[in-house]
Amino acid sequence: MAITLTKEAINRPGFDIDEENKLVFEGCRLEDLASNYGTPNYVFSENIIREKCREHIKAFDKCNIDYEVLYAGKAFLVQAMAHILNEEGMSLDASSGGEIYMALEGGFPAERIYFHGNNKSKEEIYFALEKNIGTIIIDNLCELELVEQIASILNKRANIMVRIIPGVDANTHEKIRTGQVDSKFGIPIQDFLNFFPAIIAKKHLIYQGIHCHIGSQLLNMQFYHLAAREMIEMIKSIEENYKVKTNILNLGGGLGVRYTQEDVPLSISEYVIQLVDRVKEICHEKQLAVPKILVEPGRAIIAEAGITLYTIGAIKEIKGLKKYLIVDGGMADNPRPSLYDARYEALIVNKFAMKPSETVTVAGRYCESGDVLIENISLPRAECGDLMVFFTTGAYHYAMSSNYNGFPRPPVILANNGKHGLMVQGETYQYLNQNHVIPDWLQQNRNKYNGNNSK
Repeated sequence: MAITLTKEAINRPGFDIDEENKLVFEGCRLEDLASNYGTPNYVFSENIIREKCREHIKAFDKCNIDYEVLYAGKAFLVQAMAHILNEEGMSLDASSGGEIYMALEGGFPAERIYFHGNNKSKEEIYFALEKNIGTIIIDNLCELELVEQIASILNKRANIMVRIIPGVDANTHEKIRTGQVDSKFGIPIQDFLNFFPAIIAKKHLIYQGIHCHIGSQLLNMQFYHLAAREMIEMIKSIEENYKVKTNILNLGGGLGVRYTQEDVPLSISEYVIQLVDRVKEICHEKQLAVPKILVEPGRAIIAEAGITLYTIGAIKEIKGLKKYLIVDGGMADNPRPSLYDARYEALIVNKFAMKPSETVTVAGRYCESGDVLIENISLPRAECGDLMVFFTTGAYHYAMSSNYNGFPRPPVILANNGKHGLMVQGETYQYLNQNHVIPDWLQQNRNKYNGNNSK
């Protein structure tokens, strides 16, 4: 039974319903995007990306403090994204030499790049210093020595911040917690003061501040408040013990977004104002000047700006147990459900105005039993060839995608008020093989074996 829906009934940013009751995203019909680019494909809203950047900056501007908003490139980074971020006045948290290269190729200024990572290679550090990136986030003492050594060879001085494990165990999935005592990231807070003399003794490194990150998809402020207190108390201890001023406090990212109706995230404005107020309160209590505050939103900017389109292929019903809708993508273009039980909402695009009539499981096409995207979703009765849209797929989808089973990765599309164009071309079979080589001794025997195996 068909019903007429309104824009409000969809209740997702960027979505609307046109005059022919067709579902559109950023003014582009989803059916047309599927027809033009094939499926699966990723689609991003330029307007939502820019709005999320501006919400962060506007909120900080109201707080009357020194600040910097660093987009976490690991969530999603391509050259077009780097271009947009630069236009919006954002800085960048890059976690590899490849992300730095991509950003620079997209015209992003090197001085606004912060280089993260818990095991940076010599090659990456050389590259970052040669390109004069703004700041290196030191993760451990081995890295401290390595960066000093390379900076000395290059006769350069590098701004550094140091990552600390604050000992805050955030209430999120265990695989996206990063601030607990047992973490591969950073220096434990209880050890940091003992290591601090080694940090400030480096001739080629300029100590700027400290950094922490407690986890991802956080839906309340209590863990940020705990981390802020631990970090500001460390700033006070540094000043008392070593008479060194800490100019910058980086409190990381992790603000949650809406994947399903059960998720009720804070607004960006609420998050920023509460965070800054807490920092000011603790600094006043400790008789400290408020340092420059850095945050690293990734998911909060890009997640809801992205959607993914799939086509339903096989439909398989196991009597009395389950009905599967199998789409033309899955864990290689969205590994999050397999990695940490991520949950999603979705619609059948060409039947979005029909009432749900069955409960099904949406599975992928990859050769793994765990390749399931959504368990137990209520949808109208599906048919082969129906088009599906998954919401909130901007973060950690394309960035974590793979060529598992030899499938090319999907195209990445940017949409804006009825316009659409490629940010990344879809891969081809030829692309998958472009770096393959056959060692000489195998190549020499190739002709010998061709044609000789059938008798």
